[in-house]
Amino acid sequence: MSGWLAIAGLGPGDEALITPEVSAALAQATDVLGYAPYVARVAAWAGLCLHGSDNREELDRARHGLRLAAQGRRAVIVSSGDPGVFAMAAAVFEVLEEDAGWAALEVRVLPGITAMLAAAAKAGAPLGHDFCAINLSDNLKPWAVIETRLRCAARGDFAMAFYNPRSRARPEGFGRALEVLREECNPGRLVIFARAVSTEDERIITVTLAEATPDMADMRTIVLVGNSQTRRAGRFVYTPRAVP
Repeated sequence: MSGWLAIAGLGPGDEALITPEVSAALAQATDVLGYAPYVARVAAWAGLCLHGSDNREELDRARHGLRLAAQGRRAVIVSSGDPGVFAMAAAVFEVLEEDAGWAALEVRVLPGITAMLAAAAKAGAPLGHDFCAINLSDNLKPWAVIETRLRCAARGDFAMAFYNPRSRARPEGFGRALEVLREECNPGRLVIFARAVSTEDERIITVTLAEATPDMADMRTIVLVGNSQTRRAGRFVYTPRAVP
């Protein structure tokens, strides 16, 4: 079977942060599928079919990519950042279970630089010790689950990275998350708001938990919350590697 499917991460925005492995797969592709703004980041050329779709069509997109691969096409499903972090890789494997014939297809996951790591690098090393990543969107899980995970992470003194903190459809969610953190953490805990990292719109600010407000975040923002030991070193923020 000559077709294949690659699930690739395009990184946080800067073309220089796309891995050579992903670039090579895109150069060989006959079809590129993904959320329309991500597909728009891929340079078009003669013979390449671009399939942009809505961000709520992940499972249909995965089925489309698998069908193309079964037809002998070389399909790449693109995500921003890393495809295995709140992105398309899980959706593809969820759909893969629907058809036993798809199990024979060549499917590869090509990692990318996820936004929390790009943001952490810009800020210094706020994720330098144990940390966790939490998606604050309640589209695919209830708020009660999010709140439980927030409280557990705070009580475990993890540094935290928040994806999808605040959108127009659910502007209140991030405010609720801040309330939970204020109940569990010291008000001096450092919070980094990293918006549009590695693009011309990049903006990174660091405040204390007491100073953080919901309007500091949107869907293009990654929020990094330090643990109890996270501190400043000049203009940088870092979390020590040793636990006192």
